Amino acid sequence: MRSTSPDSLLAQLTSHRWLVPLLADLAAHRGARFVELIHRLGLSRDSCARTLDAAAAIGWVQRNPGHGHPLRPEYILTEKGNAAAARAATIAEAQRAIGLPTGAATRWGLPLVAGIGAGHDRFNALSRLLAPATPRALSQGLSALGRYGLVTREVLDMRPPASRYDLTGSGRILAEACV
Repeated sequence: MRSTSPDSLLAQLTSHRWLVPLLADLAAHRGARFVELIHRLGLSRDSCARTLDAAAAIGWVQRNPGHGHPLRPEYILTEKGNAAAARAATIAEAQRAIGLPTGAATRWGLPLVAGIGAGHDRFNALSRLLAPATPRALSQGLSALGRYGLVTREVLDMRPPASRYDLTGSGRILAEACV
């Protein structure tokens, strides 16, 4: 096992479902207007507004002080947001490469993939690594990752029965992007 503490930047990136695609889009287009974000990401107005508010609260996104001309973006990345957006772009590219739909990862999906990739292959080890996550959230996240073909579950023949999780090839690609 390489790490015993969760990656704080990855935890912040996954705190809202649409942060990764939103930051990746803002980095790719050097800012964007609200309506452009809604159409490119396929979001509702409320989801986009909540995600932008969350990114602004973290300090990654700000309203463009020069906005007012149709060709100038309404939202731009801050200096702090550029580092987060670079990582988000790497993750978004890996998601596209493996065919994972935009916004498919749950809040704990990417941290789970990164945790399994770091060698935490048992449920309790993942639970300790991602301490604020409830067992139900982890279980649902692992199930969703299994449905997308990123994680496999092996039931060990023990008393009591235990499970071990492993990444598939697609899961490894995503785990490398999360590092």
